[in-house]
Amino acid sequence: MASNPQEGAAANAPVPLTRDGWSFAARIFAAQMLLVIVVVVWLGIASYQQQARVVLDVRQSTVATVSTTLANDPFVVDALQQPDPGAGLQPYTQDILSHAPTIDFITIMTPDLLRVTHPNPAQLGKRYSGSTAQALRGQVYSEQAVGTLGRSVRTIAPVYAADGTLVGMVATGITLESLQVLYREELPQILLVSLFALLLAGFTSWSFSRYIQSATLGFGPHGLRRLYAFYFSALHSVREGLILLDRKHRIVLYNSEAARLLQLPAQTPSGGLELADAGLPDTLRELMAGGRAARDEIHLGHGSVLAVSQSNARLTGTQLPGRYRLPLRWLRVQPPTGQVLTLRDLTEVQELTGEVQSLKTFSTALRAQTHEHANRLHTIATLIENGSSDKALAFAVDDRQHSQALTDAIVRNIDDVYLSSLLVAKSAQAHERGVTLSISAEGVVRPDTFHATDIVTIVGNLLDNALDVSVGTAESTVWVEVTALEDEVIIAVADSGPGIEPEFLENLLRFGVSTKQGSAPRGLGLALVQQAVARLHGTMTIDNDAGAIFTVTLPVPPKEEHA
Repeated sequence: MASNPQEGAAANAPVPLTRDGWSFAARIFAAQMLLVIVVVVWLGIASYQQQARVVLDVRQSTVATVSTTLANDPFVVDALQQPDPGAGLQPYTQDILSHAPTIDFITIMTPDLLRVTHPNPAQLGKRYSGSTAQALRGQVYSEQAVGTLGRSVRTIAPVYAADGTLVGMVATGITLESLQVLYREELPQILLVSLFALLLAGFTSWSFSRYIQSATLGFGPHGLRRLYAFYFSALHSVREGLILLDRKHRIVLYNSEAARLLQLPAQTPSGGLELADAGLPDTLRELMAGGRAARDEIHLGHGSVLAVSQSNARLTGTQLPGRYRLPLRWLRVQPPTGQVLTLRDLTEVQELTGEVQSLKTFSTALRAQTHEHANRLHTIATLIENGSSDKALAFAVDDRQHSQALTDAIVRNIDDVYLSSLLVAKSAQAHERGVTLSISAEGVVRPDTFHATDIVTIVGNLLDNALDVSVGTAESTVWVEVTALEDEVIIAVADSGPGIEPEFLENLLRFGVSTKQGSAPRGLGLALVQQAVARLHGTMTIDNDAGAIFTVTLPVPPKEEHA
């Protein structure tokens, strides 16, 4: 039986990154609530026991005071010396009990422990069942004991006559059953306070767990670890450089490609990396500090050409899997803000572009020469047809000698085939555009002294800029001077243009700064020239003398380095 293609596709589909089990927030909330419940219950029990001890101590003090007071009452002392002490003392103690609800019984007895007063009249004349040894020795004694009314807290005090004779004892007490009633009266207050503490702690724990829920996007510990592993792998596996900046424009994260392109530390510092301490090129630092959006802007790095894009880092518009919605706006986590910067290395592309531009220059020169030679051939042919063969011959010889003289003057001093070919081609291009290209060379530039791409980038861009500004001027002239010394080569390019305004001189070599008009991105040519000069460990200066003068000084490497 053939399997269902849809089932096979579903089986091979990638598993989405979802949350499994309890989220991190749910775990924290459960742990906090368990701890809160345990603490609240423990505090409730401790409060109840403490309150019970307080009530017991108060009642113990009360019965001790009553016993001591009655033992020193003259009426009680006189009554115990009468033949029938109970006749006067029983009504007396009953009256006290009726006005003292905190006392359950008052028992007055004779020295031989016979009760003369008791709440239960049936117990009158019977022997007292509590401890009396201490009272018989003249001590006031408190205890918990089981009597006729049940277990009670009592205090027994001796009663002495005026001559010091023991005439009886007074025992006053309160039953534990009555104390339990008093304890239960305190219980609602304890429960109310415990419930309030539980609700307050629960709400605080819930609020914090909701914050954690939003901050961790609902993932549990395992999900967060897996998410971090996936994102970390993706961060360092992409070929583009990636840099993350926080709200304060500090670099907080970057991958290995970004570290290579911008020469950043291998590991991101724990507190982030300040832009001023990162050693970034000026244009990149200004882009990061400004926070503006950018898309495929060309910037120069440390020996590389970079396509840079920048956007704000936000979660808005991105729906991640979630289970809950937070109803309270003030508890929500604000979307993480900052900047995301991507870098693409275009160095190889720019090198290829330079080579293509060189070929284009050569082809343009050939086209110009072909066009000019065609005109000259037509002229020679017409002279021959008109019978002026001598003039045709003289014209052809003079043109050949002029062209050969220019080529010989360049090749004689410049053995570098790329530089000499470029100058010859630019001479033809300048002639076509109506500009005179004056070339002078002194010394000898050895072949392959410099990398072809670098020398074409430097001279080609400087000549292109000079030709652009010289077209239509009064002199319409561009001067190129190549001076080859033993240890360095000096290339100077001057034009007959209007020169460079002073405010442009300082920033002219930066990308995006140009004296040309237009909406297209400009300033890349001179920036590439500067980069090539820096790659060859040279220098470049700019001066104004009617027109602009660019002077490039390149050190000549030893023969073994360019052989």
